[in-house]
Amino acid sequence: MEKYLYRILITVAVLALSIYFLYPTYQDYLNSSDIKEKVSSQEQFLKKSYPNLSKDSLDILLLNFEDSLKSADESYAKTRAKRLKLGLDLQGGMRVVLEVNTAQLLQKLANDPDPVFVKMLDQATKEAEANDEPVVDIMVKKLTEANIRISRYFGNVDEDDAKIISNLKDQTVDAVTRAEQILRNRIDQYGVSEPVIQKQGNNRIVVELPGIANEEEARQLIQSTALLEFKLVRDPQYAINLIVKINNSLAGGKIEEDVKPATDTTKTTDSTATAKADEKTDSTTVAKADSGKKNDTAQAAKTDTAQKSPEQLAKENPILSLISPSEQTGEIYVPASNREKLQRLLNSPISQAILADNDEFLFSNHSFLTETGEKIYTLFCVTKNPELTGGVITEAVGTPDPSGAAGAVVSMTMNSEGSVEWARITGANIDKRCAIVLDGVVYSAPVIRNKITGGRSQIDGMKDLNEAKLLANILNAGAFAAPVEIIEERTVGPSLGEDSITAGLQSVMFGFLLVAMFMMVYYRGAGGIASFALVFVITMIIGTLAAFGATLTLPGIAGIVLTIGMAVDSNVLIYERIREEMALGKTMKASVEGGFAKAGSAIWDSNITTLITSIILYQFGTGPIQGFALTLMIGIITSLFGALVIAKVIFEYFTDKGHPVSLG
Repeated sequence: MEKYLYRILITVAVLALSIYFLYPTYQDYLNSSDIKEKVSSQEQFLKKSYPNLSKDSLDILLLNFEDSLKSADESYAKTRAKRLKLGLDLQGGMRVVLEVNTAQLLQKLANDPDPVFVKMLDQATKEAEANDEPVVDIMVKKLTEANIRISRYFGNVDEDDAKIISNLKDQTVDAVTRAEQILRNRIDQYGVSEPVIQKQGNNRIVVELPGIANEEEARQLIQSTALLEFKLVRDPQYAINLIVKINNSLAGGKIEEDVKPATDTTKTTDSTATAKADEKTDSTTVAKADSGKKNDTAQAAKTDTAQKSPEQLAKENPILSLISPSEQTGEIYVPASNREKLQRLLNSPISQAILADNDEFLFSNHSFLTETGEKIYTLFCVTKNPELTGGVITEAVGTPDPSGAAGAVVSMTMNSEGSVEWARITGANIDKRCAIVLDGVVYSAPVIRNKITGGRSQIDGMKDLNEAKLLANILNAGAFAAPVEIIEERTVGPSLGEDSITAGLQSVMFGFLLVAMFMMVYYRGAGGIASFALVFVITMIIGTLAAFGATLTLPGIAGIVLTIGMAVDSNVLIYERIREEMALGKTMKASVEGGFAKAGSAIWDSNITTLITSIILYQFGTGPIQGFALTLMIGIITSLFGALVIAKVIFEYFTDKGHPVSLG
C-alpha cells in the first residue's frame, strides 16, 4: 500500500482543491436560484395585493426586494466574486473591436497637409489595411521614395528624420494607449462587472461588456468623448429637500407635487466653473453650512431612521435608508455597498420626474474609510448644465501636491476664451462650491474663494502621482487623440447565453457518456477505470479554470468535449500495449508495467505536440480561439495526469491484490 500512498495523496489533494475552487460557483448557483424564486413569488404577491401598481413602481419595489435579499446574505458577494467566470457567449453581453484611426492622427499632426500629402496618406492607409503594417512606416517610405524630407510635413526643419519618425511612432502608440485609458476609466465608472479591455495589434482595442446587450448604449459608452465639466454644487438644504421628496415618492409609488424650496441659494450661469482660486486657496475646503442654521430636514430624517428596524426603514424610506446626511457640513455620504442600489433609484422614472431640468446627483470618484473599514462615497447635487467644459483646456500636468501634503494634483491651463469665461464664472460665484466632473464622476468640489484670472486652475484629491498623470493624460486628449471606430461587434442576449450554457453542458454530458460506454463495452473493466479517471479529468479542468480566474466560453466548452475524446486516447494506447504484452505470455503484473512503460513515449509525444499547438493558438489567437486553446491546454495536462497517475494506480492496486482487470 505504501508504494501507492504518495500518488493517492496527490490525486486526493488535486481533486479536493478542484472541488474547493468550484464550490463558490455551486453556492452562487444556489443563491441566485433562491433569490430568483423569492423575487418571482414577491412579484406575484404584489400584483395580487396591488393590482393598480404601475410597472415602474413594481420594478423599483422588486429591485429593492432583490437588493435586500442579496445584502441579507453575507456570503452572496463573496461567492459571486469567486465563482467561475463565464464569457459573453454564455452570460450575454457585447464584444466590440475598436480601431484607432492613426491615419487621421497623422493628418492632424501634419504642418501643412497639402493635396500631395493627402494623396500619399490615402495610399498609405489602404496599404496598411491590406498588409497590416503601421501607417507611419508606410508613409515614411512613400515620402522617402518621393524625395520629400519628413520635416516638410512633420516636426521642425532643424530636426533630423530619425527623431521625427521616433516622435510620430510615439504619438501613434500614445494615441492607442490614451484611448485604452479613456475606455477603461469610463467603463469602470459605468459599473460593468468584469469588463475586458485589451490591445490587439498596433491600433485595435477589444472591449467586452458582460451584461450589456443594448447596442446604442454600448456605442455611446465607448465612442463618446471623454468629457470634463465644471458644475456648480447645489446648496446642502436644497439637496436634502430633493432627497426627501424622492424618498417619499418612491415609498408611495407615486410622484409628489414638485414643490421648489423657498430659497435656492445656488445661482446658475450659462457656462460652469471650479478649481483653486490662487496659491493660498485650499481647493479641498468643504463648504460648511452656517453654524447658526440647523438642517431641519436632515435632522428629521435621522430621527425617523433611528426609531425603525432596518427592514421597516428600507421599505418606508428606500433612499434615506441608504444615505447618511451630515448635520454639520450638509454632505450626503453613501456606503459603497449601497451605491449601486442608490444609483438605480435615482435613475428611476419617478426620481427623474421630480428632479428639475437642471439638477442631477453625482458620486465622488474617491471614497474614504470609516473606523470600521467601510468605504464611503460622497453624493453631490450639482447643476446638470455645465458652466464650462474641458474643451478649453490646452494643457494638463500631473504633479505632486505643491502644499507638501500626501497625494498629487493636476494643474490645468485654459485657452484665451476659457480664461475669460473662467474669470466671469469664478467672479460671479465666490464662496460657492464647483464640482470638477469627468465622465459623470466628481473628482473634487473646492470652494471658489475669489475671482480667478489667467485661465489657471487645479484639480486636487489624487491619491498618487500615477493617478494624477493618468487624469492629465486623459484631459490632454480632450477627446480621443485620434478617431475611434467600431469595426466589429457581437451581441449575445441573456436568453441566448442560457441556451448556450444548457447546450454546452449537454454536449459535455453526452460526450462523456458515449465515450465511457464505448470504453466499457470494448475494454470492459479497463474501460471502467478509464471512465472513472475521466470524471477526475473533467473536474480538474473546470476547477483549474476557477482557481486561476479564467473565463469559460462556448469554444472553451468545445475544448473540454475534445479533451474528453483525447483523454481516452492515452488509455487506448496503454491498453493495446498491455494486450501485446499479454499475447507474449507475460503475467498480468508484468504486462501492466510493460504497457505503461512502452506506451509512455507515444503518449508524451502526441500530447506535447498538441500542447505546443494550443499554446500558439492562445498566444496569437483572440476571443473564442483563446477560450478554446486555454481549455485544451488545461485538458491535455489533466488528461496526462488521469492516464499516467490515476489509471495506473488503480491498475497496479488491483493487480497486486490478485484481481486482474479485464481488457475485453
